[in-house]
Amino acid sequence: MKFVKTLLAATVLATAAVPAMAEYPERPITILVAWGAGGGTDAVARLIGTGLERELGTDVSIVNRTGGSGVVGHSAMAEAEPDGYTLGLATTEINLMHWLGLTDLTYEAYTPLALMNQDPAGVQVAADSEYESLEELLEAIESSPAGTFNATGSGQGSSWHVAIAGLLNAEGMDPSKVVWVPSDGAASGLQDLVAGGVDIVPSSLVEARSLIQAERVKSLAFMSSERSKLFPDVPTLQEETGSDWEFGAWRGMVAPQGLPDDVRERLISALDAVYQSDEYQEFMDAQGFGVQFLAGDEFGEYMATNDVNFGETMKAIGLID
Repeated sequence: MKFVKTLLAATVLATAAVPAMAEYPERPITILVAWGAGGGTDAVARLIGTGLERELGTDVSIVNRTGGSGVVGHSAMAEAEPDGYTLGLATTEINLMHWLGLTDLTYEAYTPLALMNQDPAGVQVAADSEYESLEELLEAIESSPAGTFNATGSGQGSSWHVAIAGLLNAEGMDPSKVVWVPSDGAASGLQDLVAGGVDIVPSSLVEARSLIQAERVKSLAFMSSERSKLFPDVPTLQEETGSDWEFGAWRGMVAPQGLPDDVRERLISALDAVYQSDEYQEFMDAQGFGVQFLAGDEFGEYMATNDVNFGETMKAIGLID
């Protein structure tokens, strides 16, 4: 009996000597964004960050890592320590950059957490542009020498570049008729548009919202099967030209490969709660952002399919061999 009591006492002491495992998270979290402050991706990241602070009970900071047509920021997301304290809001470009030979990174470099939104592109011109419809703009592009018109809004071969190139291809025009001017994102691209430096910005209507409402920019068409709730007067491509071309940019939360399963599940649960919250839904609706949620492996499958589709599209429009 004395031996048993001694053994029990030793077990209790040994157990007490082992520190309890802290529950994730025990320190602040950083969300990396591959695009500049003020753009649509930055706005969504900050909204998600605020929601995660509430759900996880820790501070969340947003860090913009721009450059290289999205390569710099997306590389930083993949190369971070897989401990749940550095996350990323990945964008469509992760399924575009490697096709262009800009990086070896693909969606497989990440642990997929959750798709959070998707936004179709609009075709924006300056408010004082002589073109009042997409049909007029396309006619001018077709009848002008190559290089007469230029466009911007993202990096070379990235989402909005593919959007305008695919539109021209769908209209039977050589996509190289419009010169693409790389930029750090839609925010800077739209400022260039207002300043007269470029002719077209194929970005989401959300990103162009403030300038449209200030009557400094006008949108000629929406690359979706349905009109935008934000600007219902903007016609779809189908309505304007009969084209079936549609294009949207997505945004989703990722972590580096190797994230522990328990941390992954904790983050997916928290992101689901953020997405379902009134704050998230009301903000996204008010801003005109498209909402779509896919968790974990479903998001991974979405990225895989999206990657194949983009590769086929980019080959069709001559961006890659």
